[in-house]
Amino acid sequence: MISIMVDYIVVGTGLAGIAFTEKLAQQGKTYVVIDSEERSSSLIAGGMYNPVVLKRFTDVWKINEQLTIAEVFYPALEAKLQIKCWYPMDLYRRLASIEEQNNWFQAADRPNLNAFLSPEIEKRRLDGVDLSFGLGKVKSTGYLETDELIPAYRQHLTQLGCYKRERFDYSQLEYQEEGVVYKGIEARYIVFAEGFGLLQNPFFNQLPLDGTKGELMIVKIPGLNCDFMLKAGVFLIPIGEDKYKLGATYNWADKTDKPTKEGEAELIAGLKSFVELDFEIVEHIAGIRPTVKDRRPLLGRSLESDRILVLNGLGTRGVLLAPYLAEQLYNYIENNIALEENISIHRYKKFKLKK
Repeated sequence: MISIMVDYIVVGTGLAGIAFTEKLAQQGKTYVVIDSEERSSSLIAGGMYNPVVLKRFTDVWKINEQLTIAEVFYPALEAKLQIKCWYPMDLYRRLASIEEQNNWFQAADRPNLNAFLSPEIEKRRLDGVDLSFGLGKVKSTGYLETDELIPAYRQHLTQLGCYKRERFDYSQLEYQEEGVVYKGIEARYIVFAEGFGLLQNPFFNQLPLDGTKGELMIVKIPGLNCDFMLKAGVFLIPIGEDKYKLGATYNWADKTDKPTKEGEAELIAGLKSFVELDFEIVEHIAGIRPTVKDRRPLLGRSLESDRILVLNGLGTRGVLLAPYLAEQLYNYIENNIALEENISIHRYKKFKLKK
């Protein structure tokens, strides 16, 4: 028995699910969003966005397009929800040697990076931190406070009457040529944006979603007085009242979302490698990032039905990727604009669509 008819069902309220739902709202589409509200990687993420891979000094794929969309998307979402969650903020890379200074100069001179890396090495002072070799400034950076955005967005959906807090039951999904039906909800399409939960999804669980565990701490460091994001192996993000986000670890073997002693030790060692001040651990959290072996997202239709789609695999760069990919998937569905091969799931042999 059909009780609701909408254009879309969206499963997931992480960054991918929120971005796609907002795209639907902008286009006047109707929708129901379903999420169990189990702890997601989006909710525990550091939320930092950065246009350069500083470890290897490479630019990020489609970074200009991503920034252009995100810099409009998130402030508009703040205004809509009446919250503060988008924080443009300078990011500095701590340089620890003459060699690192030279590497910075070389990187800043590259045509694909010079828009984002300042060619000048800056001298700044932080109590308890050795900055004798200076700092390299990265432009167009900041962070998204996901634990402000996600609960506020769920509340917004609840007030609209289009949110169901429940674990999605795949056995209850019926599909036909014209659309899908789930527990009395009829929709033209369903989009799964479940993050690491994709591995339980029978329509897409053969995709190579690997998952990388990340651990993050909130630490209190009185006297540091740092008002910018600092990268020095680990990263520090100032969030006020002498508190900082400290992250992050990468573990490809452990697929649990529980903080570990090993993760704690790694983060503390990273912090002590450049900060000599006393600190207090306020919180220690962990989650599984939806990472893919080839480091590209997962968008496309299931082989069972072209009404069943996926938006996943955002990995460590979901803040900027989510709004951009939501537009790509929407245009793919509604405007028949082909997805680029390197983000389409149909780049994999098992998911090749029939001609």
